[in-house]
Amino acid sequence: MHASLKLTLCTSILLAAVPSISVAQDTTGAQQITRAGEQSSVSGQPAYFTGQVRIDPVWPADKDINASGGLVTFEPGARSAWHTHPAGQQLVVISGVGLTQEWGRPVQVIRPGDVVHCPPGVKHWHGATPGTAMTHLAVTGTVNGTNVTWMEQVTDEQYNAR
Repeated sequence: MHASLKLTLCTSILLAAVPSISVAQDTTGAQQITRAGEQSSVSGQPAYFTGQVRIDPVWPADKDINASGGLVTFEPGARSAWHTHPAGQQLVVISGVGLTQEWGRPVQVIRPGDVVHCPPGVKHWHGATPGTAMTHLAVTGTVNGTNVTWMEQVTDEQYNAR
């Protein structure tokens, strides 16, 4: 028997930013394969991102693993708005060069292979550098169906403070 689940991602973060995607779920306990290309890419919504951002869903949070995964590509100069995660988030930089900042701390440069741990409730943002795109795998925990709380946009002054 298959049940329809709503795939919602967050990041680096994206619960409110991504439309619902139906994913068939096998309840027999058998292994499942989601084939490449079966889930459509979506654009990051301007309310939550500055610049061009593409989100490729990888997996939804479910009863077995209460965390979603998504590949997020930020074109040069693109970034998320400030946000928090109720259960935290892990970002694994896959390609390019990016930036991240925790509220009240300096902007940090992130590169392929770097892993960024965003603790629960910590206000932060992440994105690409002005001249280089960046892709990260965002693994985001969920609490009561929520995995992100969006806040204000990152200003150009904040983004360029390095």
